[in-house]
Amino acid sequence: MRRYRTDAMAPRPTVVFDLDGTLVDTAPDLIGTLNVVLGEAGLDPVAVSDARAVIGRGARVMIERGFALRGTRLRESEIDRLQARFLAHYDLHLADLSRPFPGAQTALDALAAAGALLVICTNKPERYSVKLLTALGLRNRFAVVAGADTFAVKKPDPGHLLKAVERAGGDAGAAVMIGDSAIDVATARAAKVPVVVVSYGYTDVLAAALGADRVIDRLTDAPAAVAALLEAACSGR
Repeated sequence: MRRYRTDAMAPRPTVVFDLDGTLVDTAPDLIGTLNVVLGEAGLDPVAVSDARAVIGRGARVMIERGFALRGTRLRESEIDRLQARFLAHYDLHLADLSRPFPGAQTALDALAAAGALLVICTNKPERYSVKLLTALGLRNRFAVVAGADTFAVKKPDPGHLLKAVERAGGDAGAAVMIGDSAIDVATARAAKVPVVVVSYGYTDVLAAALGADRVIDRLTDAPAAVAALLEAACSGR
């Protein structure tokens, strides 16, 4: 992969990754934690294969969805208590089984070698995001890790993405988002940033139906997709 231009006429590109379901397969530990909460409530566990139905909007929504799968509707006060229990357990077990998706290391190496800044933009709280990436040996690859609580806004607000790029020293006009969900696409569109969607992520909507600029089946395809989108953006100026 050729190196990106980084002269004054072409600012250094920034590649912004979602975390859960895009870069790291966190479903085993998230579902495992949800099952602890369900079990303490006397309910049957859900399968890791249910990840697409419950993961994607943070712990609170995950709990609501998990209990709904077991036919239970929760009051707000119950969700508050269960969320605190969920986070306390997840904090201790967030990297037990979670692993980078195949090709993640290769893709990050290629993007960095080509001159891109790398950023995380996730609706997982920053503390847990940093802890997970550190445990997996990935933290130092990213100039910024922007979690749900890093700024005053979070995805799908475009400010989450734009502020993350700015903090990394990047330029939104030379940024590309890589995610797995409708939230990632909506965030990128609102920020006027091209977006790539992975086909294997945690979404109950087919990746091809999400309206991304590119759909990839493997992270090793990310560098080429990013290069094509940046070239198209540059030629359209």
